[in-house]
Amino acid sequence: MRIRPLVLLLAAILSGPALQAAEPAAPAPARDLLQPPVIEIASPITDRFALRGSYSFGSVSTEVRYDQAPGVLGTNFFAEKLLGLEDRNRVGEVEMMIRMGERNRLRIDYFKLTRHGDVVLSQPVIIGSNTYLLTDRLTTDMDLRMLGLTYTYSFLRTDRFELGGGLGVALGQGQGAAQVPARRLRDTFDGVAPLPSLALDGTWRIHRQFSLNARAQYLAVHTSGIDGSYGNYHVDLQYRWWRNLAVGAGYSRTHFLVNSADPGNTGRGDLQVKGPELFLRASF
Repeated sequence: MRIRPLVLLLAAILSGPALQAAEPAAPAPARDLLQPPVIEIASPITDRFALRGSYSFGSVSTEVRYDQAPGVLGTNFFAEKLLGLEDRNRVGEVEMMIRMGERNRLRIDYFKLTRHGDVVLSQPVIIGSNTYLLTDRLTTDMDLRMLGLTYTYSFLRTDRFELGGGLGVALGQGQGAAQVPARRLRDTFDGVAPLPSLALDGTWRIHRQFSLNARAQYLAVHTSGIDGSYGNYHVDLQYRWWRNLAVGAGYSRTHFLVNSADPGNTGRGDLQVKGPELFLRASF
């Protein structure tokens, strides 16, 4: 009888944790009444990362005039007709998109156009300081490469629509050479320049598996001696084959226009690349 208080005390100490564990857990927060659960549908609007590989079936048009000096005009000609450069652009291209947060996107793309010509001239041509004569065999190389970085902020974003605006910059390098080996005549051109532009990018998820996507970039320059513009436009229709894979068809147009009266580099260049494309897009 004397040890009963000690037994009761030990029993109370040992049963404490069990009583504590038996307390009911706090209820989970309930979903708002009459509100359906949110189901995220995979689309360009929800993608965090995307890698797209495309094949272009485009055409190329190039109008060129390269002057010897201001006031001493060279010949204005279409390079595809006179120099025999390819007028088709059958190349593969790669594009990558990274989404940072919900509304910030960064797009990285690469563009390359390399062409060669080898013809016997059907008319005299003045290019820079050289005059190329009728029946001269003229070989030509032209190469244009551009790496584009574009940032957009989506000021409109719902489960079906996204529209953003921002800035882009294309780091461009152009090289060219025209020569008549038999007479040791040669003219070359080499230039590197950044091309900033305003950008607009939008998506409309038409259906669970279909989306329409469009974007545009534009730059106009008017400085002393140089007037020019740069435009890049694209539209495509995507079919979400699997959650992380889409196929599609699109149309792109890229246009460069430069009129230069800058001493030592005067002339005109008008390059347009446009046409349809097919692509495969992986994303998550």
